[in-house]
Amino acid sequence: MPETTPCYIYRSKKQLDMYLFLAEEDDFECVPEEVRKALGQLEKAMELELTPESKLARSKPEEVIANLKERGFHIQMPPPNPII
Repeated sequence: MPETTPCYIYRSKKQLDMYLFLAEEDDFECVPEEVRKALGQLEKAMELELTPESKLARSKPEEVIANLKERGFHIQMPPPNPII
């Protein structure tokens, strides 16, 4: 069975489709202040046990796991706006 990494996901109320992934629940101290300001108010969306095989909407699980282990957080940006 692959090793799992706990992950706590928060939705930004300020930025549509922007998510903050944390290694530890409610541990916002690891996130730089300017990033926290950009995210605005957050609401907890879900908890996951990530593996390299996990399916995520717009992030590569290997990248999320690496960021959680190195920094304690990962930011999932909204999809780019299509050029019209």
